[in-house]
Amino acid sequence: METLARAADAIRAGELVVYPTETVYGLGADATNPDAVERVFDAKGRDRSKPISFAVPSVPAALEYVRATDRERQFMATFLPGPVTVLCRRRDAVPSALTAGRDRVGVRVPDHQLALMLLERAGTPVTATSANVSGRESARTVDDLDPEIVERAAVVVEDVDDLPALPRQPQLGEQAAVPESTVVDVSSDEIHRRGAMADEIERWLEEH
Repeated sequence: METLARAADAIRAGELVVYPTETVYGLGADATNPDAVERVFDAKGRDRSKPISFAVPSVPAALEYVRATDRERQFMATFLPGPVTVLCRRRDAVPSALTAGRDRVGVRVPDHQLALMLLERAGTPVTATSANVSGRESARTVDDLDPEIVERAAVVVEDVDDLPALPRQPQLGEQAAVPESTVVDVSSDEIHRRGAMADEIERWLEEH
């Protein structure tokens, strides 16, 4: 719990943290702070033309930062929390640095208890991008993390059973078959990246 508190404090201070999700480790920063967002791009060596998604602890929290249509809300209610990134129109609180100047932003509500606890404590949307240098493999265990990422992170939240009051989450290394999140634009029925639950999402788009 102390690690989560330190990580939440670091996010609010504009620093970077590494945190587990149900897919891969994420690199987190305050997604509403343009300077913090720039630190994420710098740490990853990511092209500024490639937008970054944000994570929040619930769909109602997401709706404070995006303008979602009724169909998008229905989709989010069906698939979130889960390994899915939904593209929605951003509100003014979401900086253009995060979206590479685009009007839409990716929204994640991870299905992972430690991640959700961190997001609740942070009290702000947190960047949801893989904790790796761009072009390298995503990290499913702490040992997989690029040294450059660890060096830039103020706190690394490890996915271990250090919270005895909670049921144990499987280690990310035990979930090697789990792909990254599926990225979907419900408004255009377009799947931008096929990942977890892609077939179910495709069926939903066809039926709704």
